[in-house]
Amino acid sequence: MVCHRCILAVEDILQNEKIPFQKVSFGEIYLAEELSQNQQERLSKKLTDIGFELIDNYAGGIIEKIKQLVIKRARNEVDEKESNIKLSHYLSGKVNHEYTYLSSLFSSVEGRTIENYFIEQRIEKAKELLIYGQLTLSQIAFDLDYSSVAHLSKQFKKIIGLTPTYFKEIGIAKRKSLDKI
Repeated sequence: MVCHRCILAVEDILQNEKIPFQKVSFGEIYLAEELSQNQQERLSKKLTDIGFELIDNYAGGIIEKIKQLVIKRARNEVDEKESNIKLSHYLSGKVNHEYTYLSSLFSSVEGRTIENYFIEQRIEKAKELLIYGQLTLSQIAFDLDYSSVAHLSKQFKKIIGLTPTYFKEIGIAKRKSLDKI
């Protein structure tokens, strides 16, 4: 779950299934009581029907938490203090595990590195901003904490296959939903 509508959709499912819960936040459901096997199966099916997955194991929960944190960080939705910390230290501090463990776990399950996931998230945000057309490429690079426009352009071309300027000119809306990245 990566947006407010996602949370509302999950809350709606829980209410319709009469599953008591305390709270739903990004990627987590705090249940009031243990689910029966039947409830868990129904909840899993309902979540799958709307494009979510019920993760009920520890490793899956950690990976989901990493993804949420990376998305927030890539989209520059963290305070200035957190944005100045290296990504590895930021994740380690938030998830309470060594980065080597997090990196190894993420790579083994996702088939890509945390850093690659982070870059893809930043490029998706750059695409969004380019499509909106309200900011210059320099402003986008600055907003997404790139060291230069050249660095953003190089990563953009590597991931998308087009330069940011050309992408903006032809107006391709090649954005992926966050859960498809």
